[in-house]
Amino acid sequence: MTAYNQMPQQPAPAPAPAPAPMPQSPKEQKPFYKKVWFWIVVAVAVILILGSSAGGSGKSSESASKPDTNTTSQQTDNQKTDNQQTDSQQTNQPAPDVPQEYKSALAKAKTYSNVLHMSKDGIYSQLTSQVDQFKPEAAQYAIDNLQADYNANALAKAKTYQKSMNMSPEAIRTQLTSGFEKFTDEEADYAIQHLDQ
Repeated sequence: MTAYNQMPQQPAPAPAPAPAPMPQSPKEQKPFYKKVWFWIVVAVAVILILGSSAGGSGKSSESASKPDTNTTSQQTDNQKTDNQQTDSQQTNQPAPDVPQEYKSALAKAKTYSNVLHMSKDGIYSQLTSQVDQFKPEAAQYAIDNLQADYNANALAKAKTYQKSMNMSPEAIRTQLTSGFEKFTDEEADYAIQHLDQ
C-alpha cells in the first residue's frame, strides 16, 4: 500500500501558446460626401427649402403679378409698349406675358441662391430634377433672369464647410467644384481666397 501512495505524479501539460493576432489592414476613410450623415443633412436642407419655398413662392408670384402702383400712376395712356417693358425690367418683375411655370422657376431659383447659396449649374440641375420637375426652358429662363452673385454663394458655402465640417481649404475647393456643388474653378478660387484664415 505504501508503494501505491508514493507513486510519482506526472507533470501537468504546458498550456498551448496563444495564437498571434492577425494583422488588421487599416480602414480607408471615405470622403465625407459619401457618408450617410452628409446626405441626411442635405435631405433635411432640401425639405426645409421646399417647405419654405412652397409658402414663399406663392407670395413671390402674387407680388410679381401685381403692378407697381408708383410706375402705374406715372404712366399715361399714350406711352408705348416699349416703355412698359422697360419699366417692368427696371423693377425686376417678369413681363406680363411670361408663363406661370417660368415665374415659379425663377422664384424657386431665388430661394436656392439666397438660402442655400447654390451655384448656377447647381440651381439649374435642381430645377430640372425629379424633385422640382421644371421644363428645361423654364429652368433656363430662371437662370437667365436670376440676379445672383455666384462668387458670394461659393464663399458662403466654403465658410459653411470650414466652420461646420472643419475642412481644409483644398478639401473645400474640391467639394465646391465637385459634381454636387458645381461651382466654377474661378468661383471656388474666389471663395478660398476670401476664407477666414
